[in-house]
Amino acid sequence: MDEQTHLADDAGPIQAFRASLAGEGTSDRTIALFRELIRGHYRAFGRSMPWRETTDPYRVLVSEVMLQQTQVERVRPKYTAFVEAFPNFESLATAPVAEVLRAWQGLGYNRRALALREAAGRVVAEFGGLLPSDPAVLASLPGIGPATAAAIAVYAFGRPEVYVETNIRRVFLHCFFSCRTGVKDAELRPLVERALDREHPREWYWALMDYGTWLAKTTPNPNRRSAHHAVQARFEGSRRQLRGRILAALLEAGPLTIGAIAAVTGGGPDRLAPVLEQLRDEGFVAEDGPVYRIRDTPATEQLK
Repeated sequence: MDEQTHLADDAGPIQAFRASLAGEGTSDRTIALFRELIRGHYRAFGRSMPWRETTDPYRVLVSEVMLQQTQVERVRPKYTAFVEAFPNFESLATAPVAEVLRAWQGLGYNRRALALREAAGRVVAEFGGLLPSDPAVLASLPGIGPATAAAIAVYAFGRPEVYVETNIRRVFLHCFFSCRTGVKDAELRPLVERALDREHPREWYWALMDYGTWLAKTTPNPNRRSAHHAVQARFEGSRRQLRGRILAALLEAGPLTIGAIAAVTGGGPDRLAPVLEQLRDEGFVAEDGPVYRIRDTPATEQLK
């Protein structure tokens, strides 16, 4: 089915939902029509992804951290290579930092890679290599906020948790708040909870995600009406871009002086110095006299 055919076929469910919302508000009937709208789209256009084919808690955790602020098509090949290189919590926890960062290259936000490695160490050291299912405990792990913790609980353990993230927010804003701006997540959460399929939470959230992705391609971004919407800073020429270039240079060439890093990255020493200092403080790099290198943490220290 092509997009135009889908738009035509979807018109009936959308019209029925909107008529019910206008006449009855968020009644049980309106919620039921909303569910059918989302499920109908998923039946026709549900996407296949490798992390949807497993309930292995380790693989679910890796995928959810990778999907933070990163598009699915960028994650898909990286996820497969990453779990092949580090197939379980212990192998990731004991892997050299350089290997983990090298496997992460191309995903951006490299802090996530270090946090994921540290989380793996915590799971091995504190939970015997078994990921807890309690979202409150999951949220205490490095790099795992409340939304990611709830998503892991849903996809790895089938728990009917309520959470809001970018695509979910987009769907509920589009469907329930089409004429309002400044909508807070606190207003969305009760609707997310009412609509939740508690018997099949994994499939329900997949359906929401896929509908949200479709909306992103076909409508003006509903998330602009969220009270939490923020425009992402420009990447080109940014400090974040320079951080990535520094790490890539050190991963490829090994230890380098600041002058050599400047030659490779195009950043002047005055601009590089504070960025290198930040990377050092965050545990990415170490100084050995005049050179910088990727810092490593021995496996025994990581698992203390």
